[in-house]
Amino acid sequence: MKKLGTWMESLTDWMTDEFAPRANKVTGNLWVKALQEAIMAVVPMILVGSLITLVSILNNFFSWMPNLTPINQFSFGLMGLFVAFLIPYHVMQHKDFRDRRLVAGMAGVAVFLMLIGPTFSEDGGSITFTFERFGATGMFTSILAGLAVAAVFNLFAKLKMFKNSTALPDFIIVWFDSMLPILLSLLVTWLLVDVAHLDIYAGLLAIFSPLTAIVQSFWGFVILYFIGAFLYSFGMSAWILFPIVYPLQLQGIQDNMAAVAAGHPATNINTYEVLYSGWVGIGGIGATLPLVIMMAFWARSARLKAIGRASLAPSIFNINEPIVFGAPIAFNPILMVPFWINSIVPPVLTYWALSSGLVPIPSQLFQMWYTPFPFATWIVSPGLASMVLLAVITALVTLTWLPFFRAYDRQAVAEDEAEEAEELNAADTAGAAA
Repeated sequence: MKKLGTWMESLTDWMTDEFAPRANKVTGNLWVKALQEAIMAVVPMILVGSLITLVSILNNFFSWMPNLTPINQFSFGLMGLFVAFLIPYHVMQHKDFRDRRLVAGMAGVAVFLMLIGPTFSEDGGSITFTFERFGATGMFTSILAGLAVAAVFNLFAKLKMFKNSTALPDFIIVWFDSMLPILLSLLVTWLLVDVAHLDIYAGLLAIFSPLTAIVQSFWGFVILYFIGAFLYSFGMSAWILFPIVYPLQLQGIQDNMAAVAAGHPATNINTYEVLYSGWVGIGGIGATLPLVIMMAFWARSARLKAIGRASLAPSIFNINEPIVFGAPIAFNPILMVPFWINSIVPPVLTYWALSSGLVPIPSQLFQMWYTPFPFATWIVSPGLASMVLLAVITALVTLTWLPFFRAYDRQAVAEDEAEEAEELNAADTAGAAA
């Protein structure tokens, strides 16, 4: 036990002094930050698509309910288009070239539309797009388009065609100053797509297909989730992995939706639906809801009981920052260990159950992560097998938390008693002095 404590202390020091500053430097990078903000900005559109999935459940009971699929298609289904606009927009904003951010965003959309390979009729009177390329499967194309346009605009940001003393209105100056980066962005894209006949969209899918395969594999599913929880236990947000993993998870659920619509089974397990609405993140990353319930109703320590009760309502809705930083779990060796264990066991069991066909793999968009369990699980994968898997995982994570909770509760009680004794001694000393 002493060796474990020493090892945990060394690990904590290294994470705090070495790793965290470097990770924060990466996530604080302007370009990475702009990418994160662009993806976060489209979350409301994804939530609208998720809401349509929720409402569509009523179609199973009421035949008169209308088909709301188009709302899903024109919210979640246009993610790539939105990201292509938002990345250069946010880059220009962070670079303090705010007068060019809208123009840069529009250029990003134009480049993206060229890159996804539309076809024109012989007379040029109509244009045809493959709709799926606008959504999650086109995310990497939109990220490339957005970053490339942002880089060009940033390169030419200091190039001004008019002197500061000119009497021309500012918006006209922006028009002319933006013409060259727009022209260069579109010209290079035209050379690649129409002259060199490169299918950038297909090329990016081929390049990232090994990464997709890794993410959707057993080890990718388990390790990536554990890394997020591991970083979280040291006070670092799991959003560090967000720009890489989230687009692949979105692509995974969109591919599942397309497969089921075509009469084929869903195959992608590493999706947001599986992790945060299905069986893994019960109460949030690390399956912390059982711990909160124990603290709220079983803790002997008044302090832990108060923290548990204050964290209960957020945890039911899968918001576990209050317990992670309030108990705390972060930087607390006693609770970090079960937090890690519960970030490994549920993903392992979930992957096994879904890949073996015992439990249906989710095939509908549902990213309303704040929907309480078990309702969320039933929505993404209705059926008795899904409920049984959730019950088994809940029991296991509860048993994992239990001995560590008891040890921590005993420690907290001892600390509370020591603090009370110290306060009484201080009061007695003050009374004697008086």
